[in-house]
Amino acid sequence: MHSKEIQAALNYIETNLCNKLSLDEIASSVGFSKFYFHRTFQNEIGMPVYDYIRKRRLANAASLLLFTDKSILDIAMSFCFESQEAFTRAFKSVYQLPPAKYRAIIKNLIGKGEFHMDNSTVIKEWIVTGTTPEKYRASIDSKVFNTGTKSATIESIADEFEVNEYATIMQQFNAKSFVNKRVRFSGFVKALNISGWCGLWMRIDSALGAALKLDNMQNRPITGTTGWNHYSCVLDVPGDGAIINIGVLLCGKGKIWFDNANFQKVDCSVPTTDFVPSEVFPAYPKNLSFEE
Repeated sequence: MHSKEIQAALNYIETNLCNKLSLDEIASSVGFSKFYFHRTFQNEIGMPVYDYIRKRRLANAASLLLFTDKSILDIAMSFCFESQEAFTRAFKSVYQLPPAKYRAIIKNLIGKGEFHMDNSTVIKEWIVTGTTPEKYRASIDSKVFNTGTKSATIESIADEFEVNEYATIMQQFNAKSFVNKRVRFSGFVKALNISGWCGLWMRIDSALGAALKLDNMQNRPITGTTGWNHYSCVLDVPGDGAIINIGVLLCGKGKIWFDNANFQKVDCSVPTTDFVPSEVFPAYPKNLSFEE
């Protein structure tokens, strides 16, 4: 597993989206051969590197179409498309509309570049819950996204928070197809002013609801402000696993965006990220006399 190298490659790509990028150049930036890098990137991210670059360029182009007055030709050239025609073909293949029509129709829907969130927005197929969900707003954001046109977001809306108050968006599904398999839940997260922490999480439950396996990224939390980074949770589904729970949580103040979630079986070369008590809790009880 080469999560650090792949994240470094993602950062390199993000910094150079407006420059010509070659497989040799990106692979060299993380010290891999281009053949090994290409295979590793696809295994980790779930798509070939050039597809990812193309989607990120188009996502940024879509944002510029909506929130700037830059010409379509200038946007096309900014993201290394050979011509406006080539850009239009690529854009239409993802967004189903040519850039000019996309700008006209979508801009009219959101009104002069301002995007208004609806507090009651429902994220289809996802459950919004947590210890204090009323202190958060969970919704769909059509202005900030990793690729495509939308991302899910959780934002704190209260002034005060107690320790370990959080909200999450999550799904539950049958584990039957994944029993005795290793699975990975992954996605891209962008964070803003996180005072507590946030992370992806995955839990495997028995038919009676007992938690059998858990990873909530508590030992590698997302904090502060970050750009789009790729994260994952990897667990083995035991024989008595019945329900798989996946989600992303925000604890404390701040705002996160979550996009391009993926759930897949992986082979045993991908290490698990189980919650390990020794990494979080001390080996022995402390201050039993209350004298410290």
